[in-house]
Amino acid sequence: MMLGLQLPTDPRWAHAAEEQIEEILTDHAYCEQKAASTAISLMVTYPELSDLVTDMASLAREEMSHFEMVHKRIVERGFVLGRERKDPYVHAVMGFFPKTGDRMLRLVHRLLVCALIEARSCERFKVLSQNIQDSELSQFYNRLMVSEANHYTLFLGYARKYGGRAPVDALWQDLLAFEAGLMAQFTDGQRIHG
Repeated sequence: MMLGLQLPTDPRWAHAAEEQIEEILTDHAYCEQKAASTAISLMVTYPELSDLVTDMASLAREEMSHFEMVHKRIVERGFVLGRERKDPYVHAVMGFFPKTGDRMLRLVHRLLVCALIEARSCERFKVLSQNIQDSELSQFYNRLMVSEANHYTLFLGYARKYGGRAPVDALWQDLLAFEAGLMAQFTDGQRIHG
């Protein structure tokens, strides 16, 4: 399975999503904004890690440019950006790792959660690009899919750098197994991760 994900998205999700494209675009816009905020938060929390700060600054800019691209499509379709909604998927994934007083372990956990969210976003964008009728959005999601794959490898690479390859790979497998069980419960066509 692409990206290590253990439960692929049913293509029927894309059809449900296309029927509620305004909801999906709003949810997607906030996903990009939250990804930019997360990158900034990592810079602020770990300023001594110059390589991480450099890459997170670049990532924050890229995620905000994605937000702008999604917002442009919202406006072009005569919609307005709706209100931000809670993301039960992200909330559940963030609760997987136990709280720890170890600052660097907290970083590794955050990086793995970010890698997972980017991997699932990438996979969902692929499913959208291959299954929706709207050719412009299909091409748009195909382009974003490539970018999200790069983000996934960036976060996973940093987790391995700061946490060690073997221990991080074990944590990653545990997280992937948990996420597969989680995805089996989510069938909401209004959300990127739903």
